Amino acid sequence: MKQNSGPDRLAIGLFLAPALILFMALVLTPIALAAYTSLYKWNGFGLPTEFIGLDNFERLLGDETFIGDLGRGGLLILLSLVLQLPMSLGLALLLNQRLRGRAFYRLLFFAPYVLSEVTTGVLFTMVFSPSRGLFTDVLWLADPDTVLYSLFLVISWKYFGLHMILYLAGRQSIPKELHEAAETDGAGTWETFRHVTLPLLGPTIRITIFLSVIGAIQLFDMVWVLTGGGPVHASEVMAVTMFQYGFRRFEVGYASAISIAIFLISLVFALMYQRYVLKRDLEGAVTSR
Repeated sequence: MKQNSGPDRLAIGLFLAPALILFMALVLTPIALAAYTSLYKWNGFGLPTEFIGLDNFERLLGDETFIGDLGRGGLLILLSLVLQLPMSLGLALLLNQRLRGRAFYRLLFFAPYVLSEVTTGVLFTMVFSPSRGLFTDVLWLADPDTVLYSLFLVISWKYFGLHMILYLAGRQSIPKELHEAAETDGAGTWETFRHVTLPLLGPTIRITIFLSVIGAIQLFDMVWVLTGGGPVHASEVMAVTMFQYGFRRFEVGYASAISIAIFLISLVFALMYQRYVLKRDLEGAVTSR
């Protein structure tokens, strides 16, 4: 006997409606407004009237500051993938061992992630202060040659605990029988890590890579508090450039074009991740009825 699915669809619609309304109001509407204002030369006051088409985007492609933002963001991503994530993985594997006080160490290393980016920025502004800082002989926020690496150090301190917890959760989800079987077959510590632990941690590692890349693309708060993008644009990233043009120079139309560029870069990366990575990781994990 065929059951009536009408009430079920109504209930589903009622539960989805608030989320859909919020999504449209807080996500889709701002994106549409930014896309609209990016086609105008507008200072943010009154209604945009001077239509210039794609001129803002043409200007974007020739803007040395924005091109530099892409390079600096790429360097931060590279440093995260090469240094931050491996360090987090190694620490997670260490804290997975029988270690006295490991619960305390897990809490200690995760604690920086709880702090807001603004709080972290203010804290390290004092740490890197030229008059009373701790690392003024090596790293300095006022030096164009070291400011980006100083910024990366702060980002790593803030976020490596999050990646550590994700890796630790992934490691603990691996059945211990697999490691015991590898040891029984004569595999050493390195062979077990390479052929058992690392492949099974693959989905977790790929998630942390996704979070690191998206975080670097959208980075703003910490940079703004620490350096404001200076000195001489040496630490400026796309979101900071967008803020400078929109709220300091009152070129809101051009700032909207930068925001659309950030959105498109994030969207393309997210779609590629979903198409080539997430789909493969979910194969076999989700069953269809």
